[in-house]
Amino acid sequence: MKLFSAFFRLIRWPNLVFIALTQLLFFYCIIIPSLPESYYQQNYKLTPMLFYLLVTASVLIAAAGYIINDYFDINIDRVNKPGKMVVEKFINRRWAIILHLVITFAGLVLSGYVSLKTSLVVIAANIVCTLLLWVYSTTFKKKLLSGNIIISGLTAWTVLVLYFATNTTLTLAPGLPSAIASGMHRIYKFAALYAGFAFIISLIREVVKDIEDMEGDARYSCKTMPIVWGVPATKVFVGVWLVVLISALAIVQFYVLQIGWWLSALYVLLLVIVPLIMILQKFYQAQTTVQYHYISNMIKLVMLTGICSIILIKIYA
Repeated sequence: MKLFSAFFRLIRWPNLVFIALTQLLFFYCIIIPSLPESYYQQNYKLTPMLFYLLVTASVLIAAAGYIINDYFDINIDRVNKPGKMVVEKFINRRWAIILHLVITFAGLVLSGYVSLKTSLVVIAANIVCTLLLWVYSTTFKKKLLSGNIIISGLTAWTVLVLYFATNTTLTLAPGLPSAIASGMHRIYKFAALYAGFAFIISLIREVVKDIEDMEGDARYSCKTMPIVWGVPATKVFVGVWLVVLISALAIVQFYVLQIGWWLSALYVLLLVIVPLIMILQKFYQAQTTVQYHYISNMIKLVMLTGICSIILIKIYA
């Protein structure tokens, strides 16, 4: 039982649930309502079965990424989070690398099958994601900003992969019915919006985690932002991006109100924008590792409430 529990801690199962939830909401609340029912039933390539396979592939690739990250982070984790270690404590390194390879292979096989039925972009990009997760764990995690950008980009891809899997060549097809073209354009707009949100808030959280993990990172010669620039400059960086995100969300809500989506605007104001303002305030007051960890968890909660706002789009669709 302990081994079973340790495995699920290793693959960060709450994060995997978050990935699956994001893709489920985007598929059922944005993609399906955006396309004509007659088209969806007869011609749409991303069928429910293929969609579930794609979600499974995304979850497997992410799980493999968490495993390889812990595999290469053993020494750092002994300093930063000794009580949460799994590799070597419950699962030896040899089994960890085997699990990584098997899960990665399964994820890529599923991606390849979905890609053959939808768009070759899916398998090509998921191969790139797999390679990026490896080089992130071995190299870029210890570099200034590059590792943060990689993880943020991969988070955004969770949404964008669904757009590409709907077969974007539809928007270029001659004689395409206006309802389908309009639906694809709508899917693209929401994919860009939520991917942008995911990228920025993930970047913010990754930098906050770098401050939280400074002690272990510094001991093993990592060149993360707080180590290279110092905590004050890093706080300015995070603060700027928080202000950018809050401002962008406020502007979007202004346009949302123009079309009468009052409930959606109220939801985002109370459960996304206000918490982000609170995070900004608490972040500048934070001094200890415990405080930074609390802020990191607050950001994760806002990521959840932000993604769940997709449900309101379904209501107004």
